[in-house]
Amino acid sequence: MEYTIKKLAEMAGVSTRTLRYYDEIGLLKPCRVNSSGYRIYGEKEIDILQQILLYRSMDIKLEDIQNIIANPNFNICQSLIEHRESLISRRNQLDQLILTVEKTIEYKKGEISMSNKEKFEGFKKEKLKDNEEKYGKEIRDKYGKETVEASNKKFMNLSEEDFNEMQRLEAEVFENLLKVSDSGDLDSEEAKKVYENHKKWLCFSWPSYSKEAHAGLAEMYVADERFAKYYNDKAGKEVVEILRDIIVKYAR
Repeated sequence: MEYTIKKLAEMAGVSTRTLRYYDEIGLLKPCRVNSSGYRIYGEKEIDILQQILLYRSMDIKLEDIQNIIANPNFNICQSLIEHRESLISRRNQLDQLILTVEKTIEYKKGEISMSNKEKFEGFKKEKLKDNEEKYGKEIRDKYGKETVEASNKKFMNLSEEDFNEMQRLEAEVFENLLKVSDSGDLDSEEAKKVYENHKKWLCFSWPSYSKEAHAGLAEMYVADERFAKYYNDKAGKEVVEILRDIIVKYAR
């Protein structure tokens, strides 16, 4: 079955402008253009659009989606399986957060008691699951299963104060990292603060700290595009190489 751009837009819940843009950048071309100049889409294009929208729901950039779909080894069935696993993981994370919220409501009503640890357990579990899904294999390959499990256990046992301090330190890392990115000065006080705060941030979850491991992690940030994406996206610009340079400089 074939659809005009208007019909496909209505069915998919996107605008015709979006579909035209996807055509312009080569992300989703119509199967043909009819004699009246209208874009026509077939089943193949519908399947590709579904994939695009699924990837977009996971906050993946259009340029990255384009690279994935353009890959000659791209397999729609395998991609759907991966989407399903990702959605199940996200559902489990939401279930944990919902449970935390429900328990908090009952606690506020005076119906149950709730320790400070329980108040933050859902958030910590969500972060651990997210990290496991994105980086679990690579981290275990580099540091070993026992080290990672010990790190996860230490993170889950963080107090409310430590958890908040960890969040504050990460925010300060990015604040100073942006300043160094603008100045390019690795000898600045801001660069030193980036290193020290990143070190303190790691020590909240690392069983033990070593400069060699810290420098190795920094190299992984650059080498693995998923780590790079996290830092670059959070900063709003390309900063991961500067972060690596700072850590390597001061770790030595």
